[in-house]
Amino acid sequence: MRISLALLILLLAAAWTGSRGMSLRSSRATCCSKGMFYHRKIPESRILGYLETPSTCTHRAVFVKLLKGMVCVDPEKKWFQEYLRRQKNPDSTST
Repeated sequence: MRISLALLILLLAAAWTGSRGMSLRSSRATCCSKGMFYHRKIPESRILGYLETPSTCTHRAVFVKLLKGMVCVDPEKKWFQEYLRRQKNPDSTST
């Protein structure tokens, strides 16, 4: 009986923690520090998506999702702005 109760408590704790999502993780998981930024241009073919960091973060950034994880990028970088334009208007071509 005690083992069943302990297992039930562990399952409930796991379910509650999973439903809380990112709020239980450290702020480093949702914000980019100055040293975390990737400074090189990322080929568009490698980008799977992106996510803006919250406005509460010290540094404005976007998480760019790649096959091997996420990197922090300055959203004002010219190459990223061009990427955004192409995402909004996929029929346009750059010269």
